[in-house]
Amino acid sequence: MSKPSILIIEPFFGGSHKQLIETLTECLSVPEYDLFTLPAKKWHWRARTSALYFSQIIPTDHMYKVLFTSSVINLAELIGTRPDLGDCRKLVYFHENQLVYPVRDVKERDVQYGLNQILTCLAADCCIFNSNFNRTSFLDNIQSFLSIQPDLKLKNLRDKIEKKCEVIYYPIKFHSFPNKRFMIGGKMTLPTMENDKDCLHIIWPHRWEHDKNPKLLVEVLLELNKRKVEFKVTICGETYNAMPEAFEGIQEKLGTKLVNFGYLSKENYVKALMAGDVVVSTAGHEFYGVAMLEATYCGCMPIAPNKLVYPEIYPSENLYNTSNQLIKMLYNWCRNPDVFRRQRDKFFEYFTFDIYSAQRLVPKYLEKLRI
Repeated sequence: MSKPSILIIEPFFGGSHKQLIETLTECLSVPEYDLFTLPAKKWHWRARTSALYFSQIIPTDHMYKVLFTSSVINLAELIGTRPDLGDCRKLVYFHENQLVYPVRDVKERDVQYGLNQILTCLAADCCIFNSNFNRTSFLDNIQSFLSIQPDLKLKNLRDKIEKKCEVIYYPIKFHSFPNKRFMIGGKMTLPTMENDKDCLHIIWPHRWEHDKNPKLLVEVLLELNKRKVEFKVTICGETYNAMPEAFEGIQEKLGTKLVNFGYLSKENYVKALMAGDVVVSTAGHEFYGVAMLEATYCGCMPIAPNKLVYPEIYPSENLYNTSNQLIKMLYNWCRNPDVFRRQRDKFFEYFTFDIYSAQRLVPKYLEKLRI
């Protein structure tokens, strides 16, 4: 029996990282690849020690031609400790980049994770980013990031890395979601909903981490509640650490308006999205937004900050610049559901999901993996 030619490594096998690997491997035959993973926890330790760990468990008697991994690992360290893997065509997928991760003070930035990714790019043959924003923000910040150090001046690294970089959007398996809409020439239109007279249902489906800005979400919801408009809200998404401080007491403050709070199973997650009207992002750190696109596919009107990756995906009418703008949009829709439905229908008349679909994108990945 022939040995696998593809080596797939994922140091943080959870969330969108796991979803990507599963989407790709279901299109490969088992003899084609070996998969090595670590559980999705202790991200900072995964970034620092996963290369050493995988160097010890990946077999030395192999015939790998392609190595595919995410940017969580320090690829330079892996190749340095396992030079036999250096002959592989090395592909690195960037779900995010650490050069622009939000910190309160630039002097507080833990630079080791950004350095990991720069070294990984230098060791790779191809760096694949999940959005143009991700690629551009990484390349544009290499020099300023390296300038944090007080003495050594490192130059020309952007030029070396840029020629290796390309963008392939993250493939979303839209076909795995129930079809709430009618498909007409790749466009989506919403049928008349039985619950049109219900109050606005707001969905927030993000990781419970500070970079998704749960504090802003709470401020917006409490302000809507203070203005005494009717709405309901689902706050879901994965959490890897303690509950954000901003969420403490939110259940008591919103009462029955908070219809879901916490992680949901896939079945209940889909049900919540299908029941939703608006999906909101308050993120301060986003390079693609799988959950936003999934919720949008399920019929939710997307509302996101006018920054990060969002202007690349959504029209300007769906973006806000300030918290007051976000509050105003939601407040007006809560008071005027007919206006909301007309705007939602107009959005779905023009928005297309094809360019983000697994059906279109997976063949591009397979072409990279099968050389």
